[in-house]
Amino acid sequence: MTGMTPAERSEPAIDAAERPMLEGWLDYHRETLATKCAGLTDAQLREASVPPSPFTLLGLVRHLTEVERFWFREILAGEELPDLYCTEEDPDGDFSVTESDTWAGTESVWRAEMAAARKVAADHRLDDLSQGVGSAGKPFNLRWIYTHMIEEYARHNGHADLVRERVDGATGV
Repeated sequence: MTGMTPAERSEPAIDAAERPMLEGWLDYHRETLATKCAGLTDAQLREASVPPSPFTLLGLVRHLTEVERFWFREILAGEELPDLYCTEEDPDGDFSVTESDTWAGTESVWRAEMAAARKVAADHRLDDLSQGVGSAGKPFNLRWIYTHMIEEYARHNGHADLVRERVDGATGV
């Protein structure tokens, strides 16, 4: 590893029961993303990886903030919430970062959504079906949501690896 400071992150237990295993892997991937962003300036976090693509590390964190909010609060709990960054005019608003967007502000909102997600999930068993439904009109159980979120973070952490290397040459973690 070069140039990154590891976040507080531990490997999930290799002998845990199903729920702690799923929660452990999700938290591991959440903190992996934090590590990918560690030690960079706001300007570096807003730096587009491959112009003209607007893909940035800050935009990626904003995207995953929206994803946390959507799957846990809107789908699982059935809350009706507005998007944080996206609008009808800018459906990819989570990736539309500006000079005024900072790591401190973005991380604060992201961590608040993760805390809200944990709180909502704590009230459900793995087999409990969501209050909200997907595009096919069917609910999801919490197990599916956890598995999807692990996949979402793992995939995007791969993207974050490439963006981070492009920004400052750091690799690993």
